[in-house]
Amino acid sequence: MATPQDVINMIKENDAKFVDFRFTDTRGKEQHVTVPISHFDEDKFENGHAFDGSSIAGWKGIQASDMLLMPDPSTAYIDPFFDETTVVLTCDVVDPADGRGYDRDPRSIAKRAEAYLKSSGIGDTAFFGPEPEFFIFDGVEWSVDMSGCSLKIHSAEAAWNSGEKNDGNGATGHRPAVKGGYFPVPPVDSLHDIRSAMVLTLESLGVPVEVHHHEVANAGQCEIGTKFSTLVQRADWTQIQKYVTHNVAHQYGKTATFMPKPIVGDNGSGMHVHQSVWKDGKNLFAGDQYAGLSELALFYIGGIIKHAKALNAITNPGTNSYKRLVPHYEAPVKLAYSAKNRSASIRIPFVASTKARRIETRFPDPIANPYLCFAALLMAGLDGIQNKIHPGDPADKNLYDLPPEEDAKIPTVCASLEEALENLDKDREFLTRGGVFSNDWIDAFIALKMEEVNKIRMTTHPVEFDLYYSC
Repeated sequence: MATPQDVINMIKENDAKFVDFRFTDTRGKEQHVTVPISHFDEDKFENGHAFDGSSIAGWKGIQASDMLLMPDPSTAYIDPFFDETTVVLTCDVVDPADGRGYDRDPRSIAKRAEAYLKSSGIGDTAFFGPEPEFFIFDGVEWSVDMSGCSLKIHSAEAAWNSGEKNDGNGATGHRPAVKGGYFPVPPVDSLHDIRSAMVLTLESLGVPVEVHHHEVANAGQCEIGTKFSTLVQRADWTQIQKYVTHNVAHQYGKTATFMPKPIVGDNGSGMHVHQSVWKDGKNLFAGDQYAGLSELALFYIGGIIKHAKALNAITNPGTNSYKRLVPHYEAPVKLAYSAKNRSASIRIPFVASTKARRIETRFPDPIANPYLCFAALLMAGLDGIQNKIHPGDPADKNLYDLPPEEDAKIPTVCASLEEALENLDKDREFLTRGGVFSNDWIDAFIALKMEEVNKIRMTTHPVEFDLYYSC
């Protein structure tokens, strides 16, 4: 584990000129503030760096705005994009009134979830492995004002560009078809080199990468698979992965987005989350039940299924999230589990070793705040274990092609952000155990997200002109 002195040594060895303090807001976006080396020393690790918390959406009001950023020395790395050598430190947000992690700080919430797992006696470590998909476009334009709204995506890989002579690919005709982007070699996959650059950057920053490839959708859908780790570190790595993805794409003159459903009529981007709970070096999810799972793992699944609609508010936190969660686009809307069926919301991957035994929750998407997402999934799973919530029989049929009478018996995820927020409001007790999430945070989160719901609700949409203009 790195120490403050290790950070000081890194600064000296690299002749760093600045230190960048980073933290994550409620929506999951990293924020930062930078200090020159002349104003940085080991005292920052003890006393923190003061900032105005009232300026962060969903945080304290102006009457109680003073907060502290407490840097974690184990997170230090040299930023690969700044002109001047800069050491980056991920921070916890601390309330100076009591010296504790701020109850609305996502990283502090994630730390409390890890502590709650240990205090429960169930396990001592939770491992998480997210798979955030994303799109790389050549450009994107949008406009929203009183005169109307418009959107245009530019992509040389787009199937809709097959009739264009100046599409950026020289009209060569090599591009993925709709739902045809999975694994073709170049030149159909035109983004290999960009992804490779992202991978090399991630590895230079200490984020282990296992694979990269083009994903199913046309117009530049990609995935970079990174290694699993403990809850907080894996959330830290996810934030680094997003930062690198955005900035490498920008260096190539392109633009990357983790938006769940940026294009119509093709697959959206999910963030499947692999999970397991361990104790004393033993994987508690390995056993002799269905697909090699333990009874404890089945109870964990039962907790996620029970609380899925409340979880949706955190794992699928945008209005756009629910344009992905529709049947037939590999979107797992059915609340069931299966070892074979990718239409189920929870899958048990095939593995060769009991150490790798895990579950994969498939409904989250990549605009979810990773600290909040992983913490909420863990709390739901622990509730399932504590209350022995069995998930019922597995679903080994294609859940999209069931007879109506069978289909009606299988619950689904929420169909809108508003529905998810309503369920979070009603089903919150499992999140507040051990003080992991506070009721104050839940209330503030619902209020923040309802602003997004209302903005969409009040904005006239071009499709409405199609539907109603001539009525």
